[in-house]
Amino acid sequence: MGQERVYMDWNATAPLLPAAREACLDALDLPGNPSSVHGEGRKIRTLIENARRDVAALCGAAASSVTFTSGATEAANWVLTPDFRMGKTPLTIGHLYISAIEHPAVREGGRFAKADVSEIAVTPAGAIDLAELEAALAAHDRQSGLPMVAVMLANNETGIVQPIGEVSRLVKAAGGILVVDAVQAAGRLPLSIEALGADFLIISSHKIGGPKGAGALLARGEILMPTALVRGGGQEKGHRSGTENPAAIAGFGAAARFAADNLSERMIAVSALREKLETAMIAAAPDVIIHGQGGDRIGNTCFFTLPGLKSETGQIAFDLEGVALSAGSACSSGKVGQSYVLSAMGHDPRHGALRISIGPSTTEADIERCAEVFAKVAARRRLAGTAA
Repeated sequence: MGQERVYMDWNATAPLLPAAREACLDALDLPGNPSSVHGEGRKIRTLIENARRDVAALCGAAASSVTFTSGATEAANWVLTPDFRMGKTPLTIGHLYISAIEHPAVREGGRFAKADVSEIAVTPAGAIDLAELEAALAAHDRQSGLPMVAVMLANNETGIVQPIGEVSRLVKAAGGILVVDAVQAAGRLPLSIEALGADFLIISSHKIGGPKGAGALLARGEILMPTALVRGGGQEKGHRSGTENPAAIAGFGAAARFAADNLSERMIAVSALREKLETAMIAAAPDVIIHGQGGDRIGNTCFFTLPGLKSETGQIAFDLEGVALSAGSACSSGKVGQSYVLSAMGHDPRHGALRISIGPSTTEADIERCAEVFAKVAARRRLAGTAA
C-alpha cells in the first residue's frame, strides 16, 4: 500500500470543513424556496441571512453589504463594469486600472472594453508600483467618467500582500472607486472593508473551506452599486437574480465563522509550519529561490523556483511522490504555463516556479513529508544536470 497523499494546494481550493459539509447537508433537507413567504420559505431565508451575517463579520462589513454570487469570478465580472448607479442615478466609470499580477478573473477586465483597461506595473518585490498608479490616475480623462482601480490584497501565486492602504489613498484622492480582490486574504489576514478603504471586496467560499460554487461581493455602502450582471426575478435586492443556492451559501457561512474564529492564533501556527518547510528547502537546495521571502506575505504560501527544474516536471515529480502542489493559478483549465506574475516581477518565467500552500489542518508530518520529497526532487535535478 502506498504512502498517504499530502495536500499542499490550499490556494487552489481548501479542503471542505466538516462544519461546512454539515451545514450544506442540513440545507439540502429544507424544501422551501427562500423567496416564498410560507414557513418553509422563511426557514430557508433565515438560513441565508444568517450566512450573510457570518460572511459580513469575516470582512468587517454590514450584512446588508453582502451580495451572494456563484463565486469570485462572477463577482469580478459584475463589479468590473463601466455602468454604475448612485441610488437611481446612472454613473459612468471611464477606465479600469489593474495591477499586472491580478488573477485572470480581474485581468479579463469584466465588462470593460479592452481599450479601457490599463495594467499598472509591480516592483521586483511584487507590490504594485504606487508611483505609476499615481501618474496613471493623474492622467485619467475625467470627461470619460470616474477611474476604477482593482487590486488584490494577497497574490494567489506568491502570497505577497499589496499596500492597499496606500492604493486607497491614491484612489480616493483621484475621486475613484477601489475594488479589492480578497479571495486569498480571507481567513488568512484580518479583514475590514472600512480599514482597507475599499469600496468593494470580493471573496470566495471554497478558498476558506466552504463548498465550491459560492462567493460574494461586499460593498462599503448600499447607494453606489454596479448595474446587475444577472437579471431576472430580482433576488439579492435586484443585484443578482436567480434563486439562491442555500446549501452552498450555508456552507459558506459556516466556513466564514470558522475562518473568523481565532484567526491570528491559527495563522501564527500555519506561518510557523511554512517557515519550517522553507528552512528545510534551503538546507536541501541552497540555490532555491523563494519568491517574496523576507517581504510581506500571507503565512501559508511558498512560491519557489528550483533552477534547472521546469514547472511541469516538478509538479509531476511531486505528484508521483504523493504531494499535491501547483504551478501557480489553478484557474486556467489545468494548463501549466509560464507565470505572468514572475514576468511582472522581472524574473525569467522560463525557469518556472511551484507553489506550496498550506492551511489549518496541515500537520508537522505533512511538512516533513513535503520536505523529504523536495530534497529528493532537488537531488534528481542535480544528477540530471551532472549527467547532461
